[in-house]
Amino acid sequence: MNVFEREAERYERWFENHPQAYQSELAAVRAALPESGRGVEIGTGTGRFSIPFGITDGVEPAAAMRRIAQQHGLNVLDAKAEALPFLDCTFDFALMVTTICFVDDAEQACRETWRILKPGGRLVIGLVDADSELGRQYEARKSESPFYRDARFFSVSETIRLLDDTGFCNFRCSQTLFQGLEKMDAPEPVRKGFGEGGFVAIAGKRP
Repeated sequence: MNVFEREAERYERWFENHPQAYQSELAAVRAALPESGRGVEIGTGTGRFSIPFGITDGVEPAAAMRRIAQQHGLNVLDAKAEALPFLDCTFDFALMVTTICFVDDAEQACRETWRILKPGGRLVIGLVDADSELGRQYEARKSESPFYRDARFFSVSETIRLLDDTGFCNFRCSQTLFQGLEKMDAPEPVRKGFGEGGFVAIAGKRP
């Protein structure tokens, strides 16, 4: 059984136990998203990132997570990132947050996202940067986590190369989480670029 089926409640508790980190990640994603347009989240989970940004469409293969998102009023379909059930050129932007590390084929997932975006549309990928201190901690301890045990962490540089190979361009990044989660007593600032923060939102444009 998919770990996200078994551990949906544990997944939700992470956000409840780390509200400052969650708010920091939301701020970094917000800085990378367009101000308007129809969006879709790929790997919606329980809706923790769709809801704050007014995204109502998404895909999520884990039924337990999907049910929670649907209870929040989201239109979440049972599908994977590599085979999106949407027509070409449907959305103005797409969001993936801590999703790319779990997909079976990241390149195919990016191609599918390209397909469903309108020309000029934007893909925003939020991830824990494998080259950051936080990323190195996650990698070192991933065998202890039911969620990250089989994850494949990407660096920002790797992700940008992947997006560039798919045809995306005009990349920009926003970063946050500059200290250990246990030290946080307030949301962290968001800065442009990458290389310092553990969490980075990467935006790429479909020409």
